[in-house]
Amino acid sequence: MRRSKRIKRWAVYRLALLAMWLLNRLPRAASQAFGAGFGRIAWRFLPRERRNIDRHLDLAYGSELTPADRTGIGRRFFINSGKNLADFIRLRDHFQDELATLVTIEGLQHYHDAFKAGRGVIGVTGHIGNWEMLAARLAMEGHPVAVIAREMYDPRLDRLLVGTREALGVKNVPTTASPRVLLEWLKNNGIIGVLIDTDSMRVRSEFVDWFGRPANTPIGQSLLGLRAGAAFIPAVCLRRPGNKYHIVIREQVRVEETGDREADALRLTQACVRELETIITAHKDQWIWLHNRWNTRPGPTKSA
Repeated sequence: MRRSKRIKRWAVYRLALLAMWLLNRLPRAASQAFGAGFGRIAWRFLPRERRNIDRHLDLAYGSELTPADRTGIGRRFFINSGKNLADFIRLRDHFQDELATLVTIEGLQHYHDAFKAGRGVIGVTGHIGNWEMLAARLAMEGHPVAVIAREMYDPRLDRLLVGTREALGVKNVPTTASPRVLLEWLKNNGIIGVLIDTDSMRVRSEFVDWFGRPANTPIGQSLLGLRAGAAFIPAVCLRRPGNKYHIVIREQVRVEETGDREADALRLTQACVRELETIITAHKDQWIWLHNRWNTRPGPTKSA
């Protein structure tokens, strides 16, 4: 690794430690103001990300949104993200004091009903709202919670992130883990949270429709869940006025199983994606439009 990269990583790590120290000593209202300010600065000084947001919103919604609409959505997304990050940094030290009072839940019965079959649950979510808060709050409901997470580029930052999750009662499962680990978790009637809304080459993926365009989408969770007989539950944790959160849990997603597990997994993934699309459209300023969801393109169709 080049010396300049080592210095940059060291600086980022030290800034993360400083942010943890500072935000855990501020009252929550002040930490939220700090997060909002950080988001405004990021919006101002990240022009490439601003352009990406504008382009991707245009691809998804076209003439439904004006340029001013797209700009407003992007700016609010950065502010929301800064506030979400501030809350996640505070969670480890303020878990008992703040979490239960900050979050309301809609559809909690869907969540508990999903465990009645005893075959585990796949919690389907995306990069909308505060997905870390979602896992932490559901861990309070009495069922074992695990999340599949990509390892960070810096092992020191990864240890901080994983340590925070585990302190909140959430098991961290890296994307490199054996499927046997996940199957055993489901066998013990736990829930596995998965983010299915990014274009990644690190996991098994197939193309499904995303806002009218084919998008490379993780499908491994569907194959695994079908094999285990798990229930599939879409859930998100959205920001609400007053710097509070509202978890929305949808009814179990089901598809008729035909015996062709690959085809069934693809249809199941598409059905889960549809649920996320509906939620994102209602809360556009809470999803990561800076991510190029359509980066990977489908290959040419083979002729017969």
